[in-house]
Amino acid sequence: MSTSNPHDPVVPRPIAIPLRFALRSTQIAFAAIVAGLAGHSLSTLTGDQDNFYTARSIYAEVVAALSIVLGVVLMVPILHGYFVWPIDITISLAWFAAFGVLFNALQGTVCGLDPNTGTFVDCTEWKVSEAFAFLSAIVWLITGGVGIFYIWRSDQQRLGYWHGRYNV
Repeated sequence: MSTSNPHDPVVPRPIAIPLRFALRSTQIAFAAIVAGLAGHSLSTLTGDQDNFYTARSIYAEVVAALSIVLGVVLMVPILHGYFVWPIDITISLAWFAAFGVLFNALQGTVCGLDPNTGTFVDCTEWKVSEAFAFLSAIVWLITGGVGIFYIWRSDQQRLGYWHGRYNV
């Protein structure tokens, strides 16, 4: 029967660094997808359409651009610390807001063939943008949660550093 050392990391370093890199890469990829779809949505809007969709697309585009920049910056090996969890949680909340804004925009919109007018309304890009906004929010929340967990774990490991009994 083996007992684990409380100072051993939960995830070994050779696994933790590639995992962190994969999460950041996923954040960048999801943000790039939303940025592309929101940008395409903005480019296809005509002047006579309501600003309702324009403002929502611009918000999604700004959150996506911010996520891409922060994802690339936080991917730098020197910044691999888990002390950036407030940024992760903040961006996650911004993504949840973007998802809500995109989701609310389709309320009342008839996607597909409209039986009243006979026109076809394609909502596929908008729905894909919604889905990737939600997935991006989840991935940012996961990295924030992992950061909080590692900070909590390191604090727990240092509790006996200044006081307490040691086996010498």
